[in-house]
Amino acid sequence: MQDILDKIAEEMALRTDRGKVADYIPQLASIDPDQFGMAIVLPDGRQFSAGCADKAFSIQSISKVFTLTIALGKIGDAIWSRVGREPSGDPFNSIVQLEHEAGKPRNPFINAGAIAVVDAIMMGHKPKETLAEILQFVRFVANDESIFFDSRVAQSELLHRDRNASLAHFMASFGRIKHPVENVLGAYFHQCAIAMSCTQLANAGLFLVSDGMNMNTGVRVVSPQRARRINSLMLMCGHYDGSGEFAYRVGLPGKSGVGGGILAIAPGKASIAVWSPGLDDIGNSKLGTEALELLVQHTGWSIFGH
Repeated sequence: MQDILDKIAEEMALRTDRGKVADYIPQLASIDPDQFGMAIVLPDGRQFSAGCADKAFSIQSISKVFTLTIALGKIGDAIWSRVGREPSGDPFNSIVQLEHEAGKPRNPFINAGAIAVVDAIMMGHKPKETLAEILQFVRFVANDESIFFDSRVAQSELLHRDRNASLAHFMASFGRIKHPVENVLGAYFHQCAIAMSCTQLANAGLFLVSDGMNMNTGVRVVSPQRARRINSLMLMCGHYDGSGEFAYRVGLPGKSGVGGGILAIAPGKASIAVWSPGLDDIGNSKLGTEALELLVQHTGWSIFGH
C-alpha cells in the first residue's frame, strides 16, 4: 500500500497541468498549487500517507458530509422534507433550480442544500453553539481533538458572501429557512472553514467504510442503513455537476471541496483523503481526482467491481 501511494505521489509531482486554485475566496487564492498529499486509513486503523498528508487545509464542502450525518442523527428522515436527494446537474452555487422547485435544494451537498442542513441542525441555538457541536462531532469521528476552524478563511468567506447569502435569502422567501439568515450563514461559513490534514480527514471518514462503525475506535457513529445512504449520496452528488464523471473515472463515493480536498470511501476497504489545491473547470481537485483514479486502478477498489 505504501509503495502504491509513493508511486502515485511521484507521478503527481511530475504533472504540469495542476488545475487552478479557487480564487473567489482570497484566503484560498494564496495557496501554493504545487502541493499534493494523500492518506489512506484501513478499518483496522493502519495508516499510509504520502506527500503533504499532514498539512492542514480548508475542507470546505467536505464538511457537508459531517453536517448531513449530524442532521440525520438529530431529525432523521425529516431532513428530506427540507432538502432533496437528487443530483443537481448545476454548479454548486447555482440559484436556478431553487426558483423552479419552490426553494427546496436538490441535495445536501450543493451550497443551498448545505445551508438548509445547517438551518435544520441549529434548532433555535446560536451559531456559536451549533459550531461547537459541529466541531465536536468532527473531532469525535476523526478521534482527534486538535482539529480547528480557520477563522481567516471563515472571515474571507463572510466578506465574499453575496452568492451564498442570495441562496439563503431566496430559500427564506419560500419559508424554507427557520433561523435568521445571518446566523445560518455565519455557521455555514465557519463549517466550511474547518481545517484538517489528509490523515485527519481519512480517519474522520472511517465510519463510512464499515457500515457506520469506526472499527478502529469500536464506536458506532450511525446505523448501517444510514452509512449506506450517506455513501450513495456522496456517489451521486458529492462532486456537483461532475459527480457522474467522478463515478465513471473513480467509481467510489466521494466528496470534494474547493480547498482542493477529496474524501473518498471504498466500502469495507479504506477511507481515502487526497489534497491538491488546483481545481478543474467544475471546481474539483484536478490531481486529487487523477490520484484516486490511479489508486483504484492499482487496488481494484471501485464499487463497480474489478
